[in-house]
Amino acid sequence: MAVVEEIRPSSDALLKTRQPKRPANMGNYIRWLLLFFGGIAMVTPLAYMISTSLKWPHEVYNLQLIPNEPTIENYTYVLEDGRFYWWFLNSLIIATITTVCNVIFDSLVGYTLCKFRFPGRYIIFIAILSTLMIPTEMLVIPWYLMSQQFGWLDTYWGIMFPGLMTAFGTFLMKQFFETVPDDFIEAARIDGLNELQIWWTVAMPLVKPALAALAIFVFLGNWTAFIWPLIVTNSVDMYTLPVGLSSFGDEADVQWELIMTGAAISTLPTLVVFLIFQRFIIRGVVMAGLKG
Repeated sequence: MAVVEEIRPSSDALLKTRQPKRPANMGNYIRWLLLFFGGIAMVTPLAYMISTSLKWPHEVYNLQLIPNEPTIENYTYVLEDGRFYWWFLNSLIIATITTVCNVIFDSLVGYTLCKFRFPGRYIIFIAILSTLMIPTEMLVIPWYLMSQQFGWLDTYWGIMFPGLMTAFGTFLMKQFFETVPDDFIEAARIDGLNELQIWWTVAMPLVKPALAALAIFVFLGNWTAFIWPLIVTNSVDMYTLPVGLSSFGDEADVQWELIMTGAAISTLPTLVVFLIFQRFIIRGVVMAGLKG
């Protein structure tokens, strides 16, 4: 009996031999191939930016990715330029304050439109969403006239006020507040909490993925904003990073190696933020799409 048991194959081995081989799924191969080429297309500009930042001026227009004579002189020049730190600080202040304001104001409006029943709330919501169809270029002139009339030109407030609240953020927060059970809200009201306390202590902790996604979107958007800060600022000390980097050059000569160096340095904070919180971005977009 012992000999027979040793020779007898196991049940797992029999199942493996009996199972037919599944044919390769061509759809999966095509999807992976598309993702591969899409990843290359997205990484190539970043690689070219870093490559250009390591080149000497006479090598800038050489399209090869690896420089013949790599140098860090461009990084030394940019970091020794005192203006770069001012531009970095301006962008950090503007992006941070705008992000905090969006998280507060957008969530307040989204909570109100979601959890309160009053006449015309759907009309208000549609009116807010309709502003997404207006191109930013059409709003620049009214924004500039407002800034000029109120004395906001060349100030932090003048740069920030158009983005302190966004229609996208309101839509995102409203869709996430829909997932908060009304029973929780009613129970908090019975316990004697006012609406601000309910919004802050009950509703907000339940929509943390949306808050994180909104904060990241707003921060990255304001960190890379160019058109409006360029129009509303006059002094070099008030430039943000994108506007300041564009000043490395004139009509006769554009110092692309310095621009790419500054862009590479300014990209590091955004890459770190995205790598840390990308799961919140993906979850926020997916949930907003499902609820929409």
